[in-house]
Amino acid sequence: MNPGQGIPEPAVLDRLWAMVEERRVSGDIQTSHSARLLARGTAKVAQKLGEEAVETVIEAMAGNRTALISESADLLYHLIVTWVDAGIHPEEVWAELVRREGISGIAEKAARQNLSTAGVVKAGETTKLP
Repeated sequence: MNPGQGIPEPAVLDRLWAMVEERRVSGDIQTSHSARLLARGTAKVAQKLGEEAVETVIEAMAGNRTALISESADLLYHLIVTWVDAGIHPEEVWAELVRREGISGIAEKAARQNLSTAGVVKAGETTKLP
């Protein structure tokens, strides 16, 4: 089955990652949105991810299913650009998801909170409250 035809499949995310990585390597900012975004640096890549996350939340709260699907696709694309920027391969994320299978979300979150003695986990210049 050709990509983009037939039954949608999660492997599309692996193909998207490969395309974004290819565009990063090419560095052709004249013809590639991905290359242009990556060339602008991590702060811009992260900003775009945040913007798409907010737009996704807005559509979810509005109950706009069609727009939510569209914004979700935008969010996944920008998440993958963020992974490429950070040197993260999809298999690393898939492995983490597999590791978490069968673990209660409450137990998993509690385990992460125990990693921080102050109850606040620092991530770069941001903080996540428990």
